[in-house]
Amino acid sequence: MKFIMNYIRKDTWSPYIAGILLGIIVILTVVLAKTLLGASGAFENLAAYFGKVISPSNTYFNYVMPAGITWGVMLLVGVFFGGMLGAATSKTLKWGKKDAANSDVQWKRVFGPQTWKRWVLGFLGAIVLEYGAGIAGGCTSGLLISGGSLLVPAAFLFMGGMFASGIITALIVYRKRY
Repeated sequence: MKFIMNYIRKDTWSPYIAGILLGIIVILTVVLAKTLLGASGAFENLAAYFGKVISPSNTYFNYVMPAGITWGVMLLVGVFFGGMLGAATSKTLKWGKKDAANSDVQWKRVFGPQTWKRWVLGFLGAIVLEYGAGIAGGCTSGLLISGGSLLVPAAFLFMGGMFASGIITALIVYRKRY
């Protein structure tokens, strides 16, 4: 038990162990919860509360993506708090510490030390990512992990597109500055 606790407290894990654990989580999710991993719809389920106030007869928020605390919303909350717990146990949590949002040396060298810039670009990037997940039919967890575990061809197309777009985005954003 002590070995496991010491391993959990490490700031980096073996990708093989992390992959095995993720596979176990996918299997347990299917067997116990009778659903697949996926959280991209969670934002829409939460936004639907506001959408229904603005437009109560809106078809999208009433039938396609209704308001509610769904499996995806619970998964999203669990991922957030699980990440916080993991960072806290490995002593890498920087929440509330000075310059915590902008401690990446590469980021500072390319974009400067302004914390607000990182928050704004991170927020805009998250919006683009969420929009892309909606177009693709799922997020990384839903489409790639769950779909890949079921050998769905779209998951592998998504994986290729994700890596290609990540490389192109890095070339555009960082140019030759890194």
